[in-house]
Amino acid sequence: MNNITIAWVALPFFLGFTIYLIPKLDRYLTFLGTVVTFAYGLQLFIQESPITLQLMDNFGVTLMVDRLSGFFILTNGLVTAAVILYCWRSDKSAFFYTQAIILHGSVNAAFACTDFISLYVALEVSGIAAFLLIAYPRSDRSIWVGLRYLCVSNIAMLFYLMGAVSVYQASNSFSFIGLGDAPPSALALIFVGLLVKGGVFISGWWLPLTHSESETPVSALLSGVVVKAGVYPLVRCALIVGEIDPIVRIFGVGTALLGVFYAVFENDTKRMLALSTISQLGWVLAAPQEGGYYALAHGLAKSAMFLSAGSLPSRSFKELQQTKINTSTWIVLVIASLSISGFPLLSGFGAKALTVQNLLPWQVIPMNVAVVGTAIVYAKFIFLPQGKGNKPKLGFWAATILLLGWLITANSVYFQAYTVDNIVKALGKIGLGWLLYWFIFKRAALKLPRVLEEFEHLIGVMSVMLILLFWMAFSWLDT
Repeated sequence: MNNITIAWVALPFFLGFTIYLIPKLDRYLTFLGTVVTFAYGLQLFIQESPITLQLMDNFGVTLMVDRLSGFFILTNGLVTAAVILYCWRSDKSAFFYTQAIILHGSVNAAFACTDFISLYVALEVSGIAAFLLIAYPRSDRSIWVGLRYLCVSNIAMLFYLMGAVSVYQASNSFSFIGLGDAPPSALALIFVGLLVKGGVFISGWWLPLTHSESETPVSALLSGVVVKAGVYPLVRCALIVGEIDPIVRIFGVGTALLGVFYAVFENDTKRMLALSTISQLGWVLAAPQEGGYYALAHGLAKSAMFLSAGSLPSRSFKELQQTKINTSTWIVLVIASLSISGFPLLSGFGAKALTVQNLLPWQVIPMNVAVVGTAIVYAKFIFLPQGKGNKPKLGFWAATILLLGWLITANSVYFQAYTVDNIVKALGKIGLGWLLYWFIFKRAALKLPRVLEEFEHLIGVMSVMLILLFWMAFSWLDT
């Protein structure tokens, strides 16, 4: 299995270079890479023990894949495959597919890393590939949004790198487990980098503009997969180093509430989906041991929603409420919305139920508030009028059938969630959210400030987060 794992990590980069040699096979080679990732991810659920590769023993540079990694890897395979199918008959060049498969490969590598130095390389490669995809249209706007993303990402990773060096100085290893012996400053520096890359809490305020201004397939990739490359190490570190678990959970709860609060009042469809992504990342962090399943359920549903949003006649909810959208597009939006809201028969229900069961007592009330808030947010899509609107293109159907099919199939991961108590609670929270939407929030016209999204404030927020992390690290690790 070790040789297979190395080949799996290397294959997307090999395919990326091959596309330049044989550009006529660009989409075929890219799709092949996603199929291999999907197959590899599935076999991790059959594998009885984790697969560990020691790359550089003296430095603690290792790769490890297990069931937790498997959920994230499956998400990457399915979402990227759906995006390629969506673009299949478009005029995307070989350059687009090259960057897509390189991004795919670097995210795979991030999901397999258990040391800070190889994770740094994987995250930097993914950042460059994501920037090139964001800037792909070559318009002034797309180039500025891409450069903004790249600059914020690189500054965050400089903090991260300083933290990784501190871990090595303390433990003579770059391994995640060395974080337990490192000084609190190392934790603060590493976490600020990962919080920014993952779009967590106020560190993720680069995310709404970036995801909403990117092309539809790129938005689906960013929200469905890329941000999870920054969240996965936080989950893994919380499981390896127990002292970190409370810090990760606190950021999970804060992120879930902050994202949903802004999403409730957002009138732009793509911005609302991006803000909801911030909130849903909080669910991945709120119960780290179950974060993988929630990441899969969210990635599938959110990618389907971004692809569907690209087929809508407008990005304004106020205009959409007065315009009938295509019924088939509406159905896709409803199914994905219900899953994220936690409706039974979809994987979002099992993921939410499993997460709630693993919450600490102090987390239960705020996370239930987040559930109701999520129902309010997605009621905006569910209650849109439908009729004879513009039909989506063929690639849309291939992509969404793949995503929604696995959204239903992945429901089998946790059949134990289907108890009368869980079903009644889920339906009650969703129903409460819908009632609040109809009687209060549908008419709400509150416009929240976007000052934190300005470039200079993004860097300032990063500094504030670093101070907060220093305080939390010294408070938790010194006790």
